[in-house]
Amino acid sequence: MNQIEYKRLTIDDYEDMLKLWEHAGLPYKAKGRDSKTMTAKQMKEFPEFFLGAFHGDQLIGVVVGSYETRFKGWINRLAVAPEYQRQGIAQGLVKRMEDTLRKHGAKILCALIETPNDESVSFFRKMGYITHENILYVSKRESEDV
Repeated sequence: MNQIEYKRLTIDDYEDMLKLWEHAGLPYKAKGRDSKTMTAKQMKEFPEFFLGAFHGDQLIGVVVGSYETRFKGWINRLAVAPEYQRQGIAQGLVKRMEDTLRKHGAKILCALIETPNDESVSFFRKMGYITHENILYVSKRESEDV
């Protein structure tokens, strides 16, 4: 779609971001790491890691990244409104985030996908990512909200 504009998100986009995540079925932690307070803090420190796709004034896609300084860049959130899927918008968001992560020094690009989500796994494989069956993600959380 040539009418799509990609630009950095600001905290003013927060409510639209949550609505998009809900509409796309993307889980998030509104009381934890995805809270407005935490998002504002992250956006202030790393504004380039929050990117949106807009059709006119409407936010139709979001990608959130992070960089951990050990050559690893992460795609932590990717969502496109269902009615705009399969039009290259997710690819545009991911490619732009990959470029941003590389500028920060990332040599390894990673994405976290909550299972089951065969569509996302297939999408990232088409983008050149590989699945590592020998890596198990473990976490220790203060609560389920973070």
